Amino acid sequence: MSLDTTQVRKIAHLARLRISAEEAQAYADSLSRILGLIEQMNAVDTSGVEPMAHPSESALRLRPDEVTEPNQREKFQAIAPAVEAGLYLVPKVIE
Repeated sequence: MSLDTTQVRKIAHLARLRISAEEAQAYADSLSRILGLIEQMNAVDTSGVEPMAHPSESALRLRPDEVTEPNQREKFQAIAPAVEAGLYLVPKVIE
C-alpha cells in the first residue's frame, strides 16, 4: 500500500499538523515504506507459532524491597502550592 501527498495532507489535517509540500512528499514516501513492511509481515504464515509475552525466557533479577532514601514528605509539602491533610491539592481538570 502506498500513500500519496493528498492522503498525507488529509491525515495531517485530522491530526492538526501543518506540513509543507516537501514534508508531505517525504512523509508519503516514509509512510508508504512502513505500510509496505506491515504488508510483508502480515503475509507471513504464523499459524503454528505460539504467542509469547517476551522473547527471552530468563527471569528478571529482583532487588530487595528496602528503603534507600529518607522520608522528606514535610520538606516537599512545605514548598507545595496547596496541601491538605498530608495530600497535594491540584486544580480540577475534569468537569
